[in-house]
Amino acid sequence: MEKTPKQKVKEVFGKNADKYVTSNSHAKGDDLPLIVEWLQPKKTWTVLDIATGGGHVTKTLAPHAGTVFSTDLTEEMLENTAKHLRGSFDNIQYVVADAEALPFLKESFDAAVCRIAPHHFPHPDRFIKEAARVLKKGGEFILIDNVAPADQELAEFMNTTEKLRDDSHSRCLPKEEWANLLEQNGLVELKSADRKKTFDYPSWVARTVESEAQMEQVSLHLLSADEKATEYFSIETSAGKIQTFTIDEWMALYEKVDH
Repeated sequence: MEKTPKQKVKEVFGKNADKYVTSNSHAKGDDLPLIVEWLQPKKTWTVLDIATGGGHVTKTLAPHAGTVFSTDLTEEMLENTAKHLRGSFDNIQYVVADAEALPFLKESFDAAVCRIAPHHFPHPDRFIKEAARVLKKGGEFILIDNVAPADQELAEFMNTTEKLRDDSHSRCLPKEEWANLLEQNGLVELKSADRKKTFDYPSWVARTVESEAQMEQVSLHLLSADEKATEYFSIETSAGKIQTFTIDEWMALYEKVDH
């Protein structure tokens, strides 16, 4: 029987939990300090970290907030994150939670953040609806994710690359689609930034592939890129091997208004 998208997510992230704690693109992004700068969290706040992965958002927010609820669909991932953070903070609650069906009452949180995870969610509309539901009125939401270019061919190339490398990948949405979903759910943009993110290809591809054959598939796909895709994603090679490539990332801050 074929696995569901969420079973695939649990399998991939359960097996690779520790890699996401140490991954440079997850642990050291310059967006982490920006989260604090944009949100200006207060010690009275209860904050939700949706799909925490390696716990980097939780670790960033814990010194500034009253309580952080650190959630993830994958229990092994969350246990590993808790193991790394316990002893450093006493204001974190760890909860196994599906981003598309959050186990919290409406208007529970002063702020919520979801970083580099939504491209794994099979129903992004449900995720945004849930994020909006659990926020208090006036509460703030930060979404950070890899986004697809508006150009359909380039978007398809990017999503194919991600899917070949990680079977738990669902879809990178273009930022316009995210903006529509956010607005439909009573969230209003306060600030956003278009960003570029360059991956060190060897470590990026090794993080989730399960075999040399799968790694070869990803490499062949990128090497077969036409001129438009090669230029757009800045695919850099050396001696026929991919070294780096660059994708789009969107960081947006929204506020919940009456809806």
